[in-house]
Amino acid sequence: MTHYKGDDIEESDIVQENLDDSVVAEENAAEAVKKLRAQLKQCEADRLEYLTGWQRAKADLINARKRDEADRADFIKFANERLIESLIPVLESFDLAMGNKAAWEKADKNWRIGVEYIYSQLKKSLNDSGLVEIDPIGMAFDHNRDEAAEYVPVDSEKDHHKVIAVVQKGYSLNGKSLRPPKVKVGEFKKA
Repeated sequence: MTHYKGDDIEESDIVQENLDDSVVAEENAAEAVKKLRAQLKQCEADRLEYLTGWQRAKADLINARKRDEADRADFIKFANERLIESLIPVLESFDLAMGNKAAWEKADKNWRIGVEYIYSQLKKSLNDSGLVEIDPIGMAFDHNRDEAAEYVPVDSEKDHHKVIAVVQKGYSLNGKSLRPPKVKVGEFKKA
């Protein structure tokens, strides 16, 4: 409402007009606050959803890295498996050569010392790579670990199903069996 000079304006009209404007302003402000609260609630829900998704993605990435590192470590552990398997016959040839005491003692002493040194170097390198000789003598026969070459009669019941002798050495690489030992197994029969 516009007022011109000379119009008769009563004070109550002005107060009423100001009250109407303030009520409208309050209603608009309340509605605006209500909308802002709804937006804030939505923003908080979105933030929580994004945070949860980010944390899940971060955990997945960390787990994937750990799996990759474990796979890489296993790969490295067993990468030389074929090479090491091919060196086992060489190791056994050394054992056979040095096992024949009569022929070994006839060889020149300096030559024997050199060969023994080379043998110990080879054995140490293979051991450092994770190769372990499986020696089950005196242990109970385990068909998961050993290969029975022969069953031998024994006099004592305590030697029943125990490994009496090793016919061919067995080897494992970092806990994985490369070749089971071929063994003679005791068999007790009651008379």
